[in-house]
Amino acid sequence: MDLTKIISISGKPGLFKLISQAKGGFIVEDLDKGKKTSISAHNNVSLLENVAIYGVSEEFPLKEVFTRIYNKENGGAAISHKESGANLRKYIEEVLPEYDESRVYDSDLKKLFQWYNILQANGLVTPVEEPKAEETSAEVEEKPKKAKKAAEPKEKAETKEKKAPKAKKEDK
Repeated sequence: MDLTKIISISGKPGLFKLISQAKGGFIVEDLDKGKKTSISAHNNVSLLENVAIYGVSEEFPLKEVFTRIYNKENGGAAISHKESGANLRKYIEEVLPEYDESRVYDSDLKKLFQWYNILQANGLVTPVEEPKAEETSAEVEEKPKKAKKAAEPKEKAETKEKKAPKAKKEDK
């Protein structure tokens, strides 16, 4: 599940997919209607990847919460966001019993379930793949070392470019 380009715009219902950057703002696509529009850079925008639900001991990223709902519903839609606050709280307790009920409001739960259902209807909610059991811990440790070695020559090349002398201007 990739939430890196999915945003919520304050004052506008629903979710939007970030398409590109425009002069003075962004081009977004409404996930419900499929309509593209531009928004000002002054709008208050929340990237879903950075949103989390308060828990008693830790915060739970939306990605994890959406995965739990996906698993509970076997990939289907969740409870409607128009249900009563008591029903929404009962449902979230089944999915995320560790949530902090004193800091998570009914309005937060309404948004959570509305967002999940929008993403699910657009096929954007998928289960998170767990690491393959075939990889041994030695292989997992070896990968970062290789990546680090590959990055070193690039850093050296960048420093050489910075030290290169500038061309002198010719006098006319």
